[in-house]
Amino acid sequence: MIRAAVLPAVGSPLEVTGIELPEPGPGQVRIRLAAAGVCHSDLSLTNGTMRVPVPAVLGHEGAGTVVSVGEGVTHVAPGDGVVLNWAPSCGGCHPCSLGEVWLCANALAGTANVHARTEDGTELHPGLNVAAFAEETVVAANCVLPVPDGVPLTDAALLGCAVLTGWGAVHHSARVGVGETVAVFGVGGVGLATLQAARIAGASTIVAVDVSPEKEALARAAGATEYVVASETTAKEIRKLTGGQGVDVAVECVGRAVTIRTAWDSTRRGGRTTVVGIGGKDQQVTFHALEIFHWGRTLAGCVYGNSNPAVDLPVLAEHIRAGRLDLSALVTERISLDGIPGAFENMLAGKGGRALVVFP
Repeated sequence: MIRAAVLPAVGSPLEVTGIELPEPGPGQVRIRLAAAGVCHSDLSLTNGTMRVPVPAVLGHEGAGTVVSVGEGVTHVAPGDGVVLNWAPSCGGCHPCSLGEVWLCANALAGTANVHARTEDGTELHPGLNVAAFAEETVVAANCVLPVPDGVPLTDAALLGCAVLTGWGAVHHSARVGVGETVAVFGVGGVGLATLQAARIAGASTIVAVDVSPEKEALARAAGATEYVVASETTAKEIRKLTGGQGVDVAVECVGRAVTIRTAWDSTRRGGRTTVVGIGGKDQQVTFHALEIFHWGRTLAGCVYGNSNPAVDLPVLAEHIRAGRLDLSALVTERISLDGIPGAFENMLAGKGGRALVVFP
């Protein structure tokens, strides 16, 4: 028996309870978690914005130590530190054949599997494949990647979602160049990673936007050169900070229609807006045909930072070792499993950056 945070049904509160976790079968790995980040996507699973089979063990951003491996697993061994990859590519679908592994059609197929059972025998699914809100987990071998040398295991948890997403939004989707101007909407865990990535890319003016004035210090520490408290005049304020033109690139990390629209309005003519935030179907964004022609702007979705974890993790590790990328700076709260509901409440209230579940 191990302890885990279980979502009994959509709209129900999480329950931290004991579960029975099987030993790894062929092609599987058992991991003792060191840490797991609390991401907005976990909250989106609880309220039904994103749908996966339930009841489920949530948590998709984590790192830990291999306890045991099943038959056929050779790339990791007991005692190895690993990062969890919640969206593994199958290698055989159409997007994978194009090299777009972040769009793999089968990435979430594992969520339908039976992952564990409660004490009364109820079957549990792995929320986003890896069920990281637990003391231990069993995952498919393609859901684990070795922790790069020189990266602390607890900090490495953040690589599994927030950092890969923020880094990829800047370097793969928006392709920010040296000297370009950038606005980042939403200063949570992903937003803070995006700000650091923009700084590393060599952006000149970096504007952070959030509803909370209290996040300014966090944003500036991550690389923001300007800070704007979100309001109806946000786009005008950003244009004023960029000589009346607007930024070259806006990255939206919130997933709300009004924020997406404001991000678009904040870019210059010919500017680029990348949407990272996951919004509900009720969030409708509207444009009229003339403005699309006139402004010549680009609006793009961005899944998992358009990243290939196997390729990007070594690059990120080099920035970490060189001191350019600070993972611990994303964390504003370290909690236990029992603290996850409180972390969700803080997220809804717009407080803090990343909450990190740290296991003893």
